[in-house]
Amino acid sequence: MQSTEQELRAFVRSNFLYGQDDGDLGVDDSFLDRGIIDSTGVLELVAFLEEHYEIKIDDEDVVPGNLDSIGNILRFLEKKAPMCKGR
Repeated sequence: MQSTEQELRAFVRSNFLYGQDDGDLGVDDSFLDRGIIDSTGVLELVAFLEEHYEIKIDDEDVVPGNLDSIGNILRFLEKKAPMCKGR
């Protein structure tokens, strides 16, 4: 079973890096600053998180502090879906 971080990295690699290695993507590297995700990508990311983790992401949750890095998403998921912790 994959950890939540591994699942997120796999999604980013598949959908935004088009299968390229994400080895140099640090856990707190900004997706926006690195040009990995644009505004459309954020919508794809939200849809993935809602479906995969069975959560509802409100409009006010769609901010960089929650979704702009692997680390931000992990912390957001811990608050929004505690069952993701340690997955």
